[in-house]
Amino acid sequence: MIGENLLGPEPTLLAADTAVSEALASGADPEAVVREHPDSPRAWAVLADAADAEGREVEAYAFARVGYHRGLDSLRKSGWRGAGPVPWSHEPNRGVLRALYALRRAAGRIGETSEVERLTEFLNGADPEVIRAIEAGH
Repeated sequence: MIGENLLGPEPTLLAADTAVSEALASGADPEAVVREHPDSPRAWAVLADAADAEGREVEAYAFARVGYHRGLDSLRKSGWRGAGPVPWSHEPNRGVLRALYALRRAAGRIGETSEVERLTEFLNGADPEVIRAIEAGH
């Protein structure tokens, strides 16, 4: 633990978004979920993932960008001040982290390298294991 800031901010732990989780788990169309829950970063991340899987890179980027902003809104409402841990292990945080990852991936696909670097730093600061966890299929 040498060098670790023990006085750093407490981890941000978002509240569960049960309605979105249940809708997506039931197989609801991601676009319908976004229409019903436009403030959900998780719903936008799922929509971005679907667009990416279909090779619709610009749409994936746009969906992920909205999810990113919705995620920042959620984090701030929960007391996050622009830095500090957002642990992947806390399941309700995963929507925000997936939106950040989706934006990082989409930015890479369209050649926005500075955004990829910034989001890599953001994700590593939130949880050093999150990129690996997402890429491993969570």
